[in-house]
Amino acid sequence: MQWRISALVKTFVSPDASLGELDAQSVATLIATASDIALIVDADGTIRDIAFQSDELASDLDTSDRWLGRKLLSTVVADSRPKVTHLLADAAAHNARPKWRHINHATSDGRSIPVLYCAVQVGTDGRMVAFGRDLRAMSSLQQRLMTAQETLERDYSRMREVEARYRLLFQMSSEAVVILDTVRHRVVEANPAARAMFADHKDEAAGQALSDIFSADTLESVQAHLGAIRVDGRPEEFPATLAGTGADVQVAASLFRQENATLFLVRISAQSPAVAAMPDVKRKLLKLVESAPDGFVVADSSGNILTANAAFLDLAGLANEDLARGESLERWVGNSGVELDVLITNLRQRGSVRFFTTAMRGEDGRVSQVEISAVAIGNGGGPSYGFSIRNIGARLQTENKSARPLPRSIEQLTELIGRVSLKDLVRESTDVIEKLCIEAALELTGDNRASAAEMLGLSRQSLYVKLRRYGLGDLTAHEQN
Repeated sequence: MQWRISALVKTFVSPDASLGELDAQSVATLIATASDIALIVDADGTIRDIAFQSDELASDLDTSDRWLGRKLLSTVVADSRPKVTHLLADAAAHNARPKWRHINHATSDGRSIPVLYCAVQVGTDGRMVAFGRDLRAMSSLQQRLMTAQETLERDYSRMREVEARYRLLFQMSSEAVVILDTVRHRVVEANPAARAMFADHKDEAAGQALSDIFSADTLESVQAHLGAIRVDGRPEEFPATLAGTGADVQVAASLFRQENATLFLVRISAQSPAVAAMPDVKRKLLKLVESAPDGFVVADSSGNILTANAAFLDLAGLANEDLARGESLERWVGNSGVELDVLITNLRQRGSVRFFTTAMRGEDGRVSQVEISAVAIGNGGGPSYGFSIRNIGARLQTENKSARPLPRSIEQLTELIGRVSLKDLVRESTDVIEKLCIEAALELTGDNRASAAEMLGLSRQSLYVKLRRYGLGDLTAHEQN
């Protein structure tokens, strides 16, 4: 690289008067200060003295002691030797505008240090001063720029290849694909399979509305689903009906960004044969379950959710069904880890359970009192369970407001106030509450002592001790087992 920097644009007017009294030390200081590296070179190119502005540069150039007495040509790489020759020749010719030349010094570890030199002859014996500027920072920036440019070119080439492949896939896909504007729900682009679905605009799809694709009775549902996807950003699949043919289809929509804009990618496919062949009455029943005010969940034999309706998602505080699918029902249902196991055990044994009262925890921390009715369904590969979940919190509040007689044991305790000490009264109250809790746990678990102990947070032996204390259950048969 040839560097051409204008130098000595205007010389001193009277150097003899202004600089005549300078001694050698002052001149040396000026030379050393004016450059990152300064070389005093003989007429034959031998280095007689050297000065550095920084120890780092001196260290990278293998110290100045190894250069003294050597030819300047021997310190540079091969392709810089012609530049050194021209540098010294320009200085010897007393050129009033000497050229700056980019010279690379060789190091013992195989690296090269770039330095920009300008040489000026001083005195009458042919001695020259070479002023050098360290170019390592500039060289590093240039190298980083070149690397960045190469990376950008590779990425740009890769993106063009990817875009070409996906453009070909978009055009040749047998599945209808439409790109929609997220604000106006207008068609931005559609592949040939999608354009065939348009009612009156098969040739020109861009700019058309959703009403050209979907029928009037499902248009509002499609717009609502797209609005929900735009808010939470999660892909969703939903049914719809085409405007042109009246065929029932499945629509899968998701968000993506392109050129600082957010768009919908909508895939439209025919419903599966099983859904298409379903009687109209059955389809209506499914729609009723989906929009029922009570939560409805279908789970596998392990209690993992397969599908759930909107009411359950509302109770659980979930934005869409994808967040619930595959998760254990135990995450939201039950006061303790054993309640869902008790419920599923009863389902396996009896086939159905009614009015199982428990709590449901939402993602937002809300806790609702619910009543569950469940049924087991055999589907060939293994049982599935359907859970109907009703929020009974409002009903319980109404019942609590009505006057109900206290349990006999509590009444007896209140009658003791004033007759016995508070300490004894508290002890009696604790015993009553403990007994009531144990009876409730045994009733919920169908007299399963192990499950009841886990529900109460007791060991089995501790539960047996308390059962003997309160005279609950037939302990002899259980202990023999």
